[in-house]
Amino acid sequence: MKKNFIIFAALMVTAFFGAEIAKAADVSVGGQILTRYEVNEHGGNGTNDFTDDSAASDFIGQRTVVDVKANINDETSAFIQLQSNRQWGSGAVGANHNTATANRASTQGANDGSFQANDADISVGIHEAYFTLKNFASLPVDAKVGRQEVIIDGHRLFGDTLWTMGQQTHDGIRLTHKHDNVSFNAAYIRANESAVSTNANQLNNNDVNAYLAHMNYKGLLGGQLSVLYAYLQDPCGAGEGNDCTDVVSKNDIHTIGFRQAGQMFGIDYRGEYYYQWGDGDQDAQNFATRTSTTAGVGVDRDAYMFGVRVGKAFNNVNMKPGITVWYDYLSGTSDSDLNGGNPSYNSFNTLFDTGHKFYGLQDLFLGVGSGNSTNGTAGLGLQDLAVKAKLSPMPGWTVKADYHWFSTAEGVAGSPSAGLNGDGSQDSSLGNELDITLVNKYNANTKIMIGFSNYTTTAAFRDLRGVVGDSANWAYLQFDVKF
Repeated sequence: MKKNFIIFAALMVTAFFGAEIAKAADVSVGGQILTRYEVNEHGGNGTNDFTDDSAASDFIGQRTVVDVKANINDETSAFIQLQSNRQWGSGAVGANHNTATANRASTQGANDGSFQANDADISVGIHEAYFTLKNFASLPVDAKVGRQEVIIDGHRLFGDTLWTMGQQTHDGIRLTHKHDNVSFNAAYIRANESAVSTNANQLNNNDVNAYLAHMNYKGLLGGQLSVLYAYLQDPCGAGEGNDCTDVVSKNDIHTIGFRQAGQMFGIDYRGEYYYQWGDGDQDAQNFATRTSTTAGVGVDRDAYMFGVRVGKAFNNVNMKPGITVWYDYLSGTSDSDLNGGNPSYNSFNTLFDTGHKFYGLQDLFLGVGSGNSTNGTAGLGLQDLAVKAKLSPMPGWTVKADYHWFSTAEGVAGSPSAGLNGDGSQDSSLGNELDITLVNKYNANTKIMIGFSNYTTTAAFRDLRGVVGDSANWAYLQFDVKF
C-alpha cells in the first residue's frame, strides 16, 4: 500500500511540474541520425595520389542531432542543437571523404570502439544555441543571438557546408527585418577568437570578425533578387605570428555582389556576380608551392567571380526528366600578377566555403581562393562547366547524373611556380568528374542516398597536386532519418 502511494505521489508531482513548464514555454524536440559509408580511391587515408598501388580508404561516419526549441513567450524563443559527430569503431570525429585519417582524429573519446570496456566518449557538443528576440527594442527587427547557421541564398558564400558531418556554424548576432516581398539581414560574426595579448607592443589580439549585409526582393523577373556585402576583417594576416605588430599585414576581404534566380517561360535560371577588394597579404603568402613569387606585405586584392545556370524540368513527361547547364568562373592570380613593382592578388576567395554543392561531389576543389594546392588550385582560379540531368523512374526515386569540366582561370604555362611545368606543353584543364546519385524517399522521415563518382586527372592536375594516377573513384551509401 505504501509503495503504491509513493508511486502515485511521484506521478502527481511530475504531472504538476510538467504542466507548469508547459504553461511557461511551448517546447518541442526533434533531431536527426545520419549514417554514411564512404569508400574512395584517392590514395588510401586521404593521401590523394590517385594510384592503384594505394589501397582504397573506407569508413562509416555518423551525425547524431537533438534539437530543442522553446517558444518562451510572444517575444522570446530559444533553440539548442546538440550534435555528436563520430566514426564507427573509433573516437575519431567524422570527416568528409577527402580528409586524411590523421586529420579525423579527435581527443574526445580517444578509443570507444568495441574493445573498450568503458565507453568514455564525450564527443557531444553544441552545434547551435541561440535565442531570438522579436521586435527587438520595439523595432520591426528580430535579433538572433548565439551560435547559429548562417545560410544566404544558395549557400554560395555563407552556408552550412551541406555535406560535412559537423556542418558549419558561426558565433554571432543576426538582425532580420521582413516587409511584404522584401527582407533585410545584418550580421556580426566572431569568426576567430585569439588569446588576449600580454605584449604591450602588440596592436591587437588577432581576432577575425565578419560583417554581413543582405537584401532580398521577391517578385522580380519570375524570381528573386539578392544583394550582398560582406567584410571579413583579419587585422593581422600572415607572417606576424602572435605578435601582430605590423598593421600593414592585414588580410581584409570586402565582397559585394548580387544574385538573381527564378523561372521564366518554363526555364529555371540563376545569375550571380561578386567582386572582392582589400588587402591580400595572407592569401598571397599562402601559395604553398609558388615559392618564386615576391608577394609580401600590402598586396592589394582585386578578384571576382560569376556564375550562370539554366535548366528545364519536364514534369508532365514520363519519369519527369530535367537538364541543367551551368558555368562558374572564379578569377585567379598568375605569377606576373605577384611579381613586379605593383603586385596584386586576383584570386577570388569563397569565404566560408560550401564548394561541395558546386564543384563536384568528390570535394577536390574546396578553398579555391586561399592559395591552397591540396584542395584548391594554388591561387590559379577555377572554371567549372557542368551538365546535370535527373529523372524519376518511379515514385519516390530520383536519379541524378552530373558531369564537370574543370580548368584553371589563369594560364598554366604562365605560372610555372604554381608547381606546373609551365613549358607550354600543358593546357589549363584540371580534369573531369562524373557524379551519379540515386535518391530514395523511403518514407516521410527517411531518405536513402547511393552515390558513385569518377574523377579523371590531367597533366596539369597531377603536377598541381603532386599525384601520379590517372583517375579515382568514390562511392557512398547514406541513411538520413529525421524526427
